[in-house]
Amino acid sequence: MPQAETMPEPPDGEASERRLVEDAQRDPRCFAALYERHFERVYAYVARRVRERAEAEDLTAEVFHQALANLPRFEWRGLPFTAWLFRIAANAIIDRAKRAARESGVEVAELPALTPNMEEIEEQARAFRLVDHLPADQRRVMLMRFAEDRTTREIAQALARSEGAIKQLQFRGLQNLRAMLGERDG
Repeated sequence: MPQAETMPEPPDGEASERRLVEDAQRDPRCFAALYERHFERVYAYVARRVRERAEAEDLTAEVFHQALANLPRFEWRGLPFTAWLFRIAANAIIDRAKRAARESGVEVAELPALTPNMEEIEEQARAFRLVDHLPADQRRVMLMRFAEDRTTREIAQALARSEGAIKQLQFRGLQNLRAMLGERDG
């Protein structure tokens, strides 16, 4: 069976996924492949549900830490491995919100629904990957603006460019991402 020259992640499919999980259950060092394969989806899921980028990063790290710690007990039940990761993520988000509420003395009535929208998460993860294919200046601006949550002024100062130039690079970067995504959602 011929292989592609470069393959950034393992082939899709339940059999491939199952093999990766079984390998990681036997040897925790193999968990890196699962982490690489699912990081963007889990991060996108968490980032849509928390306010701060640093909190999203911490929670995503916590999800994978818990997944690795509990991997020996993972059993296939007809759902994709990501469903298990999303359940861990949802629980981590709820636990953190409850802890924050207790610390601030606020009563938690009901937390928002955390049911993952797989299509939305896939689209966000795909956009996340496509940023790497932008021209260097656009990529740098997009990462600073959306991943680092910097203002246009902060980016302009850091890159020694005008705010107008930064806005133009951001605009072009967004246009290029939309084109790469196939303008599915406008």
